[in-house]
Amino acid sequence: MTKSHRVNQSPSSIDNPQRRQFLASAAFLGVAPWLLSSLGEAAAQTASPQPASQRRKLGALEVFSVGLGCQWKPGPDEGTAQDYFGSPIDRSAAVALIRRAVDQGVTLIDTAEVYGPFISEEIVGDALQGLRETVVLESKFGFNVDLETGKIGEGLNSRPEHIKRAVEGSLRRLRTDRIDVLYQHRVDPLVPIEDVAGAVKDLVAEGKVLHFGLSEPGLETIRRAHAVLPLAAIQNEYSMVWRGPEADVLPLCEELGIGFVSWAPLGYGFLTGTITAETRFGDDPERDFRAWVPRMAEDALAANMALVDVVRTWAQRKEVKPAQLALAWLLAQKPFIVPIPGTTKAAHLDENIAAAAITFTQDELHQLNADVAAVKIEGARLPPPVLAMSGVEAPPKA
Repeated sequence: MTKSHRVNQSPSSIDNPQRRQFLASAAFLGVAPWLLSSLGEAAAQTASPQPASQRRKLGALEVFSVGLGCQWKPGPDEGTAQDYFGSPIDRSAAVALIRRAVDQGVTLIDTAEVYGPFISEEIVGDALQGLRETVVLESKFGFNVDLETGKIGEGLNSRPEHIKRAVEGSLRRLRTDRIDVLYQHRVDPLVPIEDVAGAVKDLVAEGKVLHFGLSEPGLETIRRAHAVLPLAAIQNEYSMVWRGPEADVLPLCEELGIGFVSWAPLGYGFLTGTITAETRFGDDPERDFRAWVPRMAEDALAANMALVDVVRTWAQRKEVKPAQLALAWLLAQKPFIVPIPGTTKAAHLDENIAAAAITFTQDELHQLNADVAAVKIEGARLPPPVLAMSGVEAPPKA
């Protein structure tokens, strides 16, 4: 896994197709386009109707083993939203989807200020009215978002004063008095992580934040942040199709007692069984960001279908859906992993939740791991400028 990257590529160095590629991927990840121009614990422990075998620890927090990622942007029509794959949903239906998840025992709800920006937090805030005490609520800061207009400006922004103002905006949109896990969305290469953790520690002292997390950080940044304020979770991409965290991040989480939240656990839909070698994602990355993801390109996609074959074979063997098999595989890797698949469809939500009950014998897991490892994935998981924002180390504290 890459441990550090430079992130100072200038807009002039990116030609027009690459600009569109980066813009779409950046939007999906909540990455600003600047490169182009303990209450929660008690609630989680007492409210979930799920058996203890289907609950997991993120630091001191206990949650149901499958969460829900809420990541939308404004839809094509008034009163609608859409995901970053181009699937629209009425805002009222999105609210109902979240409430359905909570009613079925989901206790981890994840979002961020930059998703939209703002619209995802607003939808989550509406959905959790009357349900707030039953969930662990996650959100994120870290981009230079104008806190009044939502316009994304130049550069990342994890300056302590901005973090505190960003959290006030998130609390208002989420219609709550605290955020259970607050993540730095991407490591700011200009701000020491000690300053970031110190700002979050102040918010913890004020009761506005309960726990701290990092998304896609460098390994030393994890250690440095954890020394200032213990981390509840690291949130990185992890799935059958991208296993990078296994090399360093997961062992470090295990060493330090940090939970791991897996975003894109279904590989942007690749592991659901609905994508074939003939699937094309169009040429508009603003509609569907997968149009510019290297591993989703035509040649790479054809080669990578070998993994889909593995998933389908094992799903048939276990008499489950391919997406359920992929989620169950993740859960079987470590007891502190919690995937947060997103969806716009109630049927898919129900399937994802049901994946928590799927288990493997030791022999089954050994063989499944071997079958997954035998497939070589072609193509990078993200376009290079976006990928460079993962594994970044924060600057040293002066």
